Amino acid sequence: MKLEAEGLSLRGHTVLVVEDDVTLRTLLVDILIELGAHACGFGNAEDALIHLLENHGNCSLIIADHGVPGTLKGVEFLQMVGEKWPDIPAILTSGFQLESLGEGLSSEFLFKPWSVEELTATIAKALVRKPGIKQQDVDQHPALDKASRTL
Repeated sequence: MKLEAEGLSLRGHTVLVVEDDVTLRTLLVDILIELGAHACGFGNAEDALIHLLENHGNCSLIIADHGVPGTLKGVEFLQMVGEKWPDIPAILTSGFQLESLGEGLSSEFLFKPWSVEELTATIAKALVRKPGIKQQDVDQHPALDKASRTL
């Protein structure tokens, strides 16, 4: 796959993907790798949480589907991550409109189905939460600008 997302590089970033649909999880991981990230995919939130605990929260971004199987859904998983590692930005995805993103959940929301432009724009917005990335850099990000024109 040859992906061109103007100005968005994830080199040096580790991204966790929590998605039960194998095809979509593989696609997300491939896109993130193409953008330069080290990406790990998980079919449920419990496995992703174990990975985070074993790696002491060493993660730059989490992309989690809400409707994953298991006892932890996407919202609850991101709430737990946010309590233990508040500096990890997150994107919650779902094919359904959610009534509420949950109390205290600070994440971007990406509605399925999404386009690559919408994904890269949402990643750029989520990374604003990462220390060392300025809002101005994201506001001027070409991927963000292109996606906002298509929405």
